[in-house]
Amino acid sequence: MAEDKNYTNNAERPREDEELEIDLMEYVRKLWAARKVLLKAAGIGAVVGVIIALSIPKQYTVEVTLSPESGKSGGGSLSGMAAMLGIGGMNLGSEADALNVSLFPDIVASTPFILELFNAHVTTLDGEVDTTFVAYLDEQKAPWWGAVMGLPGAAIGGVKSLFSEKEEEDGNKLDPFHLTEDQAKKVEAMRKAITADVDKKTGITTVTVTLQDPMVTAAITDTVVVKLQEYITAYRVSKAQQDCAYLEQLYKERQQEYYAAQQNYANYMDANKGVVLQSALTERERLQNDMNLAYQVYSQVATQLQVARAKVQEAKPVFAVVEPASVPLLPSGTSKKVILVGFIFLAVAGASAWILFGREFFENLKEGLNAPQKEMEKK
Repeated sequence: MAEDKNYTNNAERPREDEELEIDLMEYVRKLWAARKVLLKAAGIGAVVGVIIALSIPKQYTVEVTLSPESGKSGGGSLSGMAAMLGIGGMNLGSEADALNVSLFPDIVASTPFILELFNAHVTTLDGEVDTTFVAYLDEQKAPWWGAVMGLPGAAIGGVKSLFSEKEEEDGNKLDPFHLTEDQAKKVEAMRKAITADVDKKTGITTVTVTLQDPMVTAAITDTVVVKLQEYITAYRVSKAQQDCAYLEQLYKERQQEYYAAQQNYANYMDANKGVVLQSALTERERLQNDMNLAYQVYSQVATQLQVARAKVQEAKPVFAVVEPASVPLLPSGTSKKVILVGFIFLAVAGASAWILFGREFFENLKEGLNAPQKEMEKK
């Protein structure tokens, strides 16, 4: 019985393979018979592909790779310096850094950071445009379908502008708390063009800028990196600078106190030369003690000030630029050839699907819808 079952299964498999081969040959015959339709579809796809490819403006991308130094706790070299100077129990900044590397993308995308780029000076590669970055955004080209889709919004904006003189007057003012509609659009456009990505394992930050002019793209990328470094540096050293400024003021006050005590002692000694009265000796000792105490306080504050100044320098982060910005030579994004081939493929695939399945399905659906009507006519 097992042999009969195996024989039966083996006999069915050639039939299935033969039916599959017949179906494939039938599909090939249908496509060959409709080759003119496929050629027309390929031609239409090529025309559409050329129009789309030529309508999309070229874009250039520049990437800069940064390897930022992790925040210093200040408990290493500064603690050793404090011990050498005889300062004990001084808090030298052992708190954790609230601004870590993982927040760099959020900083770059934040509105205050973007607004700082508005007035960045840019010049196109051909030198025809020499203006600010926010003004350059108006010079960038857009696909024709984007302009068509934006016509309703432009019309509404034009009508609004007739009744909003205040917005036009405040258009040049930058207020992060209250942006105008045009400024908000510019900020969103910049946020899309400028991105930052952080590798969580290595901490390496990659700043990417994509614009339509290679020279502007490189310049803005370099500006973003510089401002990011300034932003992080300002945050890291702000607390240390506050402590240093406080110690500077305290140092001057204690210096004046010491100088005053020293002058009082010197004046008393000049006025009481040769006096051996006990009251005079007691007053001299008191003035001398005041001068020594003022000097001790003045000396301690001076030492703390030196440590605070060193802390400001140590708190500054170091950014190693692994890959600096450079003017790109070739555009980025999908090439025009790929777009052309893609539209030709989609057109031919769509026409083939219609020939093999769509036409028959549509005819069957049409007959199914007309069948009740024909039966009613017969009756």
